[in-house]
Amino acid sequence: MTSRPGESYGARVTSRLVAVTFQVEDPAPPAAFWGALLDRPTVEEPDGVLLPGDATQVGLRFVTAGVPKSGLNRVHLHVTSSSPDDQRRTVETALRLGGRQIDIGQRPEEGHVVLADPGDDELCVIEPGNRFLAGCGFLGEVACEGSRAVGLFWRDALGWPLVWDEDGETAVQSPAGGTKVAWSGQPPEPGPWADRQRLDLATTDVGAEVARLVALGATRRDGQEVDGGVELADPDGVAFRLTQG
Repeated sequence: MTSRPGESYGARVTSRLVAVTFQVEDPAPPAAFWGALLDRPTVEEPDGVLLPGDATQVGLRFVTAGVPKSGLNRVHLHVTSSSPDDQRRTVETALRLGGRQIDIGQRPEEGHVVLADPGDDELCVIEPGNRFLAGCGFLGEVACEGSRAVGLFWRDALGWPLVWDEDGETAVQSPAGGTKVAWSGQPPEPGPWADRQRLDLATTDVGAEVARLVALGATRRDGQEVDGGVELADPDGVAFRLTQG
């Protein structure tokens, strides 16, 4: 039996999702690309660049890579379109900003356009009329590899409603709406490159929140603190970070 959002093991949810973090060779070009594409400010940080989110649109962070990229990302972003012309304009803008079109095996009849940003991270410009992303805003989805157990874990970790749960695939969304965070139903392939993308959380009480997340199924990684916070892993073994804030 799984707990309802906000009621996990009787502890109050204090974690908030600050950003989806991408490790890249050079954070500046992809941060500039996404800042221009999403019309967001960029905030310089000691190890990279943050594009702050808001109540409905997830934040993005780009930091220097710890390991080289190998194969396709475990996490990629979906941006939405309101019409065929809007999709075309978004693709043109992305290419002008330094993106490039790539082939990852998509079929000709599929309506989305697959690109890579200047950090070599994949993204999709979704066709108009996509019902799953209706009303989600321009940054419609953070699409992740991951098991159903991970989707349920993040439902309880963030206190976000589970808005999709079919055939092992899951998705959560802020109670305010906006960007969905979704999991494919398949755990990611193991390897150090699997941690090149992660979720970064903040909380007002790191110690208490670590205990709550561990009770939900997270594990601490080597018991080490990272930048004043703690690195943990979700039930699939994928890293995420919790910091004070």
